[in-house]
Amino acid sequence: MATPHLPLAERLRPSTLNDVIGQQQVLGPGKALRVAFESGQPHSCILWGPPGVGKTTIARLMAQAFDAQFLTISAVLGGVKDIREAVERATSALPKRTLVFVDEVHRFNKSQQDAFLPHVESGLFTFIGATTENPSFEVNSALLSRAAVYVLQPLTEADLGHIILKAQGMAAVPQLTPAAVDRLVAYADGDARRLLNTLETLAVAATQQGRTEVDDDWLLQVLGERMRRFDKGGEQFYDTISALHKSVRGSDPDAALYWLVRMLDGGVDPRYLARRMVRMAWEDIGLADPRAMQLANEAAQTYERLGSPEGELALAQAIIYLAVAPKSNAGYKAFKAARSWIKQDGTRPVPMHLRNAPTKLMKELDYGKGYRYPHDEADGFAAGETYLPEGMPTPHFYQPVERGLEIKIAEKMRQLRDKLAVRAADLGE
Repeated sequence: MATPHLPLAERLRPSTLNDVIGQQQVLGPGKALRVAFESGQPHSCILWGPPGVGKTTIARLMAQAFDAQFLTISAVLGGVKDIREAVERATSALPKRTLVFVDEVHRFNKSQQDAFLPHVESGLFTFIGATTENPSFEVNSALLSRAAVYVLQPLTEADLGHIILKAQGMAAVPQLTPAAVDRLVAYADGDARRLLNTLETLAVAATQQGRTEVDDDWLLQVLGERMRRFDKGGEQFYDTISALHKSVRGSDPDAALYWLVRMLDGGVDPRYLARRMVRMAWEDIGLADPRAMQLANEAAQTYERLGSPEGELALAQAIIYLAVAPKSNAGYKAFKAARSWIKQDGTRPVPMHLRNAPTKLMKELDYGKGYRYPHDEADGFAAGETYLPEGMPTPHFYQPVERGLEIKIAEKMRQLRDKLAVRAADLGE
């Protein structure tokens, strides 16, 4: 019977801890995970990191280091039945240790995750979870409290280059020019599995064409349009939109444009980006430049009318404007302060002079009595009129900044306060 062909990623999978490339922040001398290996005492843990960074490899090496039975469950395909089978196999293997590896553990629901708890606590098996999502949000707190969390990082360019050299060293792939290596490393985007699968594709294509060397031009022909990894719903998504928002807030148009294009290139819905840009305009620019809100809304409307790719230019120019516009979160802070005040304050009655009086009875009860109509006053301002509930101190929610249009707003507010002071002096208050 013919031996099935092993994928290159499997052939290059490290067989010892020292063979692992990258992740020295947890596997280096004296680091937490290496200490766990060297102690000879396994413990339950969660390996958190993006695809292709060695989560499965590390789990297998742990089973090997602790001479443990290695059982794998895929949370995508498995369920409680698979957990029961793992319990039975672990029980049958006693006193031999068992390590249960759950790939994409975040896909299990709460009850499925809870099913591990009694067996982790009893020590029947060591639980190893692998996830690309933040465990704080995706793993039950009970299970999380019983497992150490190790954060794995995307592989560096140097790490990926080292993997290419190992593949070439075992004659698994043809030689690559330096330019081809650089492009392949960038294409892999920190993912070793993606790198090795691509190398295998190149090796097959090169053999078919009788090539002994891969150059950059031929590499581009084989790979086609470069596709970048972008998680549209996970933590990377929210990290990237956070970077975009903070670049705008920090008035860096180049960075803002970079993150915008990164997200567009990764397949994010431009309508979502347009909505976020409208929010940025209201939250971080506000009344310092009201044109920013108008421009953000118009960019969103332009995209709706033109679609991709033409409408993306409107989004790009809007993000540049938002980045260079004067910034103020005074309105945003005022709104939050007002909401906070309302939550802790009692329900104060509306002052009589501010109440509406549409009926005769209401007028007889003095609703609206004494109200001064500002348009009938000098400069359209009823100096001394009060608009807050009786006994409520002036909260000063809104504090304009000395930037953009808010400079003029602040000046206007000072003028009104001066008129109030003159009115109070005239009344002897």
